[in-house]
Amino acid sequence: MAQWNQLQQLDTRYLEQLHQLYSDSFPMELRQFLAAWIETQDWGYAASKESHATLVFHNLLGEIDQQYSRFLQESNVLYQHNLRKIKQYLQNRYLERPMEIARIIARCLWEEARLLQVAATVSQQAGQLPQHSSVVTEKQRILEDNLQDVRKRVQDLEHKIKVLENLQDDFDFNYKTLKSQGDVQDLNGNSQTATRQKMAQLEQMLTALDQMRRQIVADLAALLSTVEFAQKILMDEELAEWKRRQQVACIGGPPNICLDRLENWITSLAESQLQTRQQIKKLEELQQKVSYKGDPIVHHRPVLEERIVELFRCLIRSAFVVERQPCMPMHPDRPLVIKTGVQFTTKVRLLVKFPELNYQLKIKVAIDKDSGDGSALRGSRKFNILGTNTKVMNMEESNNGSLSAEFKHLTLREQRCGNGGRASSDASLIVTEELHLITFETEVYHQGLKIDLENSSLPVVVISNICQMPNAWASILWYNMLTNNPKNVNFFTKPPVATWDQVAEILSWQFSSTTKRGLDMEQLGTLAEKLLGPGQNYSGCQITWAKFCKENMPGKAFSFWVWLDNIIDLVKKFILSLWNDGYIMGFISKERERALLNVKPPGTFLLRFSESNKEGGITFTWVEKDINGKTQIQSVEPYTKQQLTNMSFADIIISYKIMDATNILVSPLVYLYPDIPKEEAFGKYCCSEPPEAIDPNDPETFAYLKRKFICVTPTNSGNTSDLFPMSPRTLDSLMHCGNNSDGNEQGAAGGLESITLDMEYGTDYAASPM
Repeated sequence: MAQWNQLQQLDTRYLEQLHQLYSDSFPMELRQFLAAWIETQDWGYAASKESHATLVFHNLLGEIDQQYSRFLQESNVLYQHNLRKIKQYLQNRYLERPMEIARIIARCLWEEARLLQVAATVSQQAGQLPQHSSVVTEKQRILEDNLQDVRKRVQDLEHKIKVLENLQDDFDFNYKTLKSQGDVQDLNGNSQTATRQKMAQLEQMLTALDQMRRQIVADLAALLSTVEFAQKILMDEELAEWKRRQQVACIGGPPNICLDRLENWITSLAESQLQTRQQIKKLEELQQKVSYKGDPIVHHRPVLEERIVELFRCLIRSAFVVERQPCMPMHPDRPLVIKTGVQFTTKVRLLVKFPELNYQLKIKVAIDKDSGDGSALRGSRKFNILGTNTKVMNMEESNNGSLSAEFKHLTLREQRCGNGGRASSDASLIVTEELHLITFETEVYHQGLKIDLENSSLPVVVISNICQMPNAWASILWYNMLTNNPKNVNFFTKPPVATWDQVAEILSWQFSSTTKRGLDMEQLGTLAEKLLGPGQNYSGCQITWAKFCKENMPGKAFSFWVWLDNIIDLVKKFILSLWNDGYIMGFISKERERALLNVKPPGTFLLRFSESNKEGGITFTWVEKDINGKTQIQSVEPYTKQQLTNMSFADIIISYKIMDATNILVSPLVYLYPDIPKEEAFGKYCCSEPPEAIDPNDPETFAYLKRKFICVTPTNSGNTSDLFPMSPRTLDSLMHCGNNSDGNEQGAAGGLESITLDMEYGTDYAASPM
């Protein structure tokens, strides 16, 4: 099977990474249209030899023309339009640089092959084939067929039991009639011939009755086997997969699917089970009216009833789920982390639509209910749940009429036990590694059955200060990435290791879940190098919990996760639009940065995250020529959250200047990598101040000079005579910052520190437009 066809059959998590491989530089549409031809070319060789790259590029244009002709014959106007635009783009961009498109395609094909290898490895470890949409659809079709078969069998049994009841009534009537006639004949001394004939008829009726009963008992046993099979698929596969998808969604993965379909399936099966139980009770009634030696109902009914009751109990217990995991409303993207004294919400649901249960089930919430048994970690803190911790399930609160209870006003308060709230002094874990369970309990009384229901949330981490949020969220990520066990509160006493493939996936989710972009392969490669050191292939490499979250990175005073989490916060709060539009390269090594910029004209710049700033910073690096024509790479000191609070990053880029040796302000930033004009990329994000109203009758209005905030990097030229008309105060600040700059972020030619100036200028003076 062609590589492209195999890729389209992968699970959603891999398809998300596949989408990130493609951009305007090499459109996915072109990969789709020419999949077979592209996979037969040696792009790696073309990327290293210009003559071969030129030949392959012209062949590529020829293949596009052939595909265009096919679309022309098919009258596919949309594909014709798209393909024509793609060809024009390729010609304009790569005609003089065919090796560049060869490198891009070669890398894409390599990354595709890596994705297939990762998917195959994961599926082998799981002991199953990769799942794709056709498999899921087929599995669901089989389940629905089974449920339909259950309903049909139940209806067939309903009909057979009615037939049995009629047959039994006939037998009972004839038997009682014969008995009364026999008593009269005995009194009169009449002949027994007629009686013997009627007795023979009764024996035939009893034989038919016995056969009918045996058939129904056999059908019931077969029905229960079918019910058990369908229930096993529902509980062990569909519900288990939904719970796993919920875990993944909690840590930023693809959103979980709706529960409505699963609820309909479970409700259908529960209704069939209740009807089957009534049929078994009907057999008991029939047996009490008429019974005989060897009666199959007497022998098999107790077993059948016990079996259907147990199936129904298990189904109802499993149908009690936590639909929405505990989450603080102020932090919706970080569920399962709860701060003491702060309100959190959660929601439970019974996946059985029985109107008779509306307002009948009272849910009680508790935390660490089983903390007294051996499964709980000794020394863990103890908490009380405050607020409305009991609620009745009803069908009115949900839009689809499901039976649910939503808790909106819950808070946690730590118990004080004399030693900081801990039950004992031998706790081995820090507070952000402690796991706690929030439990929900209720009782169901239905058709004479009492069923105790209990379920727990996924483990939560309880913090007392918001500064603990990053490490607490890291614990949630690590737990839900590596285990399906919903109650392993001792997980961090010996946390398992993860592979880079697992970590890479959740790191990308941290961006894609709160922005419109995840991380591409090159960005993930840079992060892998930070965690694992230089290497070629990180797939399968193991990462410990300590290396991910607790140990400082080499040469740094902070851990990998603290650094990355602050960058995520920086993106969400200050540069979200720039990130979504793909203007921020973000994670890139210094070597790769130099390689990209060295071949670009002066003024080309890229945006990347600071590697040395713990709190999260972003900088820009540009290429310039010195007086001797030698290429130099310059980086400005990173901008932090505090600075970006006062001025947007787009405004900083647009207005950024450096002061050259002649004290003239010039802009070193011209093209965003690879060749996007600066104004085109960032102009739409700049804050345009509305013009101030001018009173023509006020002469003082025209006495003011206009002003504008700009960011300037001063040079150490030592010549200050030509810096005016700046104010002396501004000049002093400028020279002080210029002479004492020791930025932490060093580029290839040293870091440059920028300062923000409030420039005043009239018609005779303006900054250089360069």
